[in-house]
Amino acid sequence: MRRSAVMLTALALLTTGCYHTTITTGRPMSETTIMQPWALSFIYGLVPPPTVETASKCPSGVAQVETQLSFLNGLVGSLTFGIVTPMTIKVTCAGSGRSEAPGVKSQGDAVKAISAAADLAHDTGAPVLVRF
Repeated sequence: MRRSAVMLTALALLTTGCYHTTITTGRPMSETTIMQPWALSFIYGLVPPPTVETASKCPSGVAQVETQLSFLNGLVGSLTFGIVTPMTIKVTCAGSGRSEAPGVKSQGDAVKAISAAADLAHDTGAPVLVRF
């Protein structure tokens, strides 16, 4: 009996792991964040957690989304045999400014540069590198 409890505990610890995923949109970040600790997904994440409503709190859009599965989240997932898989979701709102590529004064300049590069590549038949 004692040996099986030790084996079960070891199995639970070995099957849990941590992961952290960050998605960045390229917009400048603001100080406003939305946290959803213990957002519940089901069946090993096949049924995702509810959508994070950001429209009212992030009027300029979203700059970054992070999802994290901590040790405790993984432990809960393994104890429920993957039926419940909690995770932490953190959304960072975008600031009011825009993030531009260095050297680009406006979006029109970037479009003109890319258009000129496409024309040059077409005319010469060679690849063209565009740097900003």
